[in-house]
Amino acid sequence: MNYDELKTFVTLAEVKNFTKTAELLLMSQPSVSLHIKNLEKEFQTILFQRSPKHLKITPTGEILYDRAKRMIALYEQTKTDILEHHNSIKGELKIGASFTNGEYILPAMLYSLQQEYPELVLQITIGNTDEVVQWVRQYQVDIGLIEGQTNDRELSVHPFMQDELFIVASNSHELAAKKEASIADLQNQSWVSREIGSGTREYLNHIIRSNGLKINSLLTISSNQGIKESVINGMGLSLLSQSVIERDVKSKTLSIIPLKNQRFNRALSYILSPVMEDKKTVQTFIKALERKYSTSNDKRR
Repeated sequence: MNYDELKTFVTLAEVKNFTKTAELLLMSQPSVSLHIKNLEKEFQTILFQRSPKHLKITPTGEILYDRAKRMIALYEQTKTDILEHHNSIKGELKIGASFTNGEYILPAMLYSLQQEYPELVLQITIGNTDEVVQWVRQYQVDIGLIEGQTNDRELSVHPFMQDELFIVASNSHELAAKKEASIADLQNQSWVSREIGSGTREYLNHIIRSNGLKINSLLTISSNQGIKESVINGMGLSLLSQSVIERDVKSKTLSIIPLKNQRFNRALSYILSPVMEDKKTVQTFIKALERKYSTSNDKRR
């Protein structure tokens, strides 16, 4: 018994005609007859009752027909699964990312992802955390990366890395000369921050509220790069992710203000709608994301 013989048998049982079966399977009529004879010999039974005008399946033929259909379906699904396992991931993956994720976290893994899956078409859309949540809810993107929080019960939230934030200032700022600053030193300072809806802005608001800080002035800019340029030019302090300021601190264009007994940590997360969880391109991206940043988190520890 083999796949071709079972396929021939099932087709013949359904169309009840040797000529039509041969046409459907693109084979000769003698080949159809041979496949049926081989099965009858193997199972030692008659599968069809033949007459010049009619072809009727026998009771033992009905038994084989039911099980042959299941065996063919299982074979074809197995073949598909194995082919998908070996073949590259194809199709479009739409990713929504908050600014910190989209501009500084995500690019580090995109090159290796496209090298591994060259037929995967990536589309990245960047906005603040609130915008990304809305895109995911409305199925405008397949998966989102956020730096803030969401209480949306329709979405699943999965932290993938820890992110530390730092207060930064220009090199000429009065606090830049201090080896260690205190929360009291942050009173009545000018700040440059992201817009409402940003995860980074929400974290800064939390620090200000929980420490009872008074603000001299607040400049809002919906761009991490715009914030850094403003801080460098003496517009005030800012709270930014380590990934955002890393190069600027190394090149000594920005100064970190170290605070006594204070560290600011948060989780970066990916979010998705439950209907997207089984999508193969989404699963591939999640595995790459977790592989990349679980390693990074281990190194930081």
